[in-house]
Amino acid sequence: MHVIREAEAERFQLPGVEFTGLAAPSRGSAGLCTWKLTVEPGHGGDAPHTLDRDEIFMVISGAVSLGADKLGPGDAVVVPAGEPISLTNLGEGPAELYVAITAGFTGYMADGTAVQPPWAK
Repeated sequence: MHVIREAEAERFQLPGVEFTGLAAPSRGSAGLCTWKLTVEPGHGGDAPHTLDRDEIFMVISGAVSLGADKLGPGDAVVVPAGEPISLTNLGEGPAELYVAITAGFTGYMADGTAVQPPWAK
């Protein structure tokens, strides 16, 4: 068993978004990646990206939109592989979500650039 404590977890920053790395191959999980996503108020409108695997978003707090879907605490959405993803915080405070995806996925930015984010390694 591999315990990952949020207070000690590695954090990764992008403009308006913080990724708290939880389960991943480098942290004891061969098959699944999870992270906590904190989205600052007003963040959104980034160019959509896609993934080669299904990705699941589970809202802990706040209100967000993922495409045309508006989500609040307790809501979850499964984004099928290949579907464009663009996340917007609809609230006045930070939004928090848990995200899960199969380990070893590849993301594709709007310009087609392939990425494997460090929080999922």
